[in-house]
Amino acid sequence: MKLPRFMATACSLILGSVLALTGSTAAHASETAAGPVYVALGDSYSSGVGAGSYDSASGDCRRSTKAYPVLWANAHAPAGFHFTACSGARTDDVVAKQLGPLSSGTGLVSISIGGNDAGFADVMTTCVLSSDSGCLDRINKARTYVTDTLPGKLDTTYDAIRAKATNAEVVVLGYPRFYKLGGSCAAGLSETKRAAINDAADYLNSVTAKRAADHGFTFAGVASAFGGHEICSGDSWLHSLEWLSITESYHPTASGQSGAYLPVFDAAA
Repeated sequence: MKLPRFMATACSLILGSVLALTGSTAAHASETAAGPVYVALGDSYSSGVGAGSYDSASGDCRRSTKAYPVLWANAHAPAGFHFTACSGARTDDVVAKQLGPLSSGTGLVSISIGGNDAGFADVMTTCVLSSDSGCLDRINKARTYVTDTLPGKLDTTYDAIRAKATNAEVVVLGYPRFYKLGGSCAAGLSETKRAAINDAADYLNSVTAKRAADHGFTFAGVASAFGGHEICSGDSWLHSLEWLSITESYHPTASGQSGAYLPVFDAAA
């Protein structure tokens, strides 16, 4: 039976420790034999915005106990777990504020990032408040950024992760398509806007997947996992526009974290 990469890394570290277990190296080997740790980086899709049950100590980062990193850690009991993902994070924020727990002993890293760099919140605000043409213009501006600027930002972020977590398996998670086209929504955005937003999410995922692959990281797309559970599906795992809790708009619900992000990450880890 083939071991998952996370378990294979742990076994490799344990074996190396046993072979080196002599004299003054014993304490170090014992520490290594405890296995690698898991560090969860990224933006609101990783911190769990939209899932509720937020850790008050996380403040504006809004880390949820129902976010996929916490659910995965609870199920797999890694030797250590550090959760630094933060709502609103961009690539520069990950590099400056989230990489502290990473080390050569880190065995697994997860990250979702890039949506805020591309102006996701402003895209959705524009599409809600403006005409079809205004929405499409803003999406095209975001696509230009994703084409011309985001790859370099991702390279810098991924290089920084690898420089600190030299032995880790790194899983880069994507973003869902937001709308079921021809779905059950009788009001809200036009079908033209919904299709353009979905296409933009697909494009962001494709660019991110390429940069992840070029760094030897695993890209784990979630679009298929959300299939049948998009906004307008009648069984959405994504919040639509939430006027009373605007920051949760267009984010996964607790069901989206447990039913889509968690199994996709689990399969990739």
